[in-house]
Amino acid sequence: MKLLMHICCAPCANLPIDRLRERGVDLTGFWYNPNIHPFTEYRARRNCLRDYAAQIKLPLIERDDYGLRPFCREVAADIDGRCVKCYEMRLYGAAQAAKDGGFDAFTSSLFISPYQNHELMRTVAERAANEIGVDFYYEDFRPMFREGQARARELGFYMQKYCGCVFSEQERYQKPDKILR
Repeated sequence: MKLLMHICCAPCANLPIDRLRERGVDLTGFWYNPNIHPFTEYRARRNCLRDYAAQIKLPLIERDDYGLRPFCREVAADIDGRCVKCYEMRLYGAAQAAKDGGFDAFTSSLFISPYQNHELMRTVAERAANEIGVDFYYEDFRPMFREGQARARELGFYMQKYCGCVFSEQERYQKPDKILR
């Protein structure tokens, strides 16, 4: 199978990449994360992934759009419900790239995170697959999360402290009752 994997960051992707390659999957990485802000955070995650992909000889397609304005436009009407828009932007982007690139299917390293809304992501990915006309490969990578994070630390990866958007950064560092609305 020729599979395109949307990658949110190298720490989340390292073990899913290994598992899929061990199964003989022809894997290519896909960087598209317009949700990650500020730019210094975006650049740190992207560059860590670039270095890791080169090291392990993983082909990497980059849709290198720092998407502050498009992301904010998408989520402005419902900041608390922003995750669905975030998943849509990235997973529809991955589905389209998979179709355009002649891949059999697409998936995402997001499926390793116990902090994401797993069922919502899966629903969005399946919808994207149906609408765009490419298969979605589903696997629950969450059992590998802790081991993958430990391995990322051993490899000296940049380790982010929040999901990606400025709103998740604010929530990470401020107490909910102190957030100004």
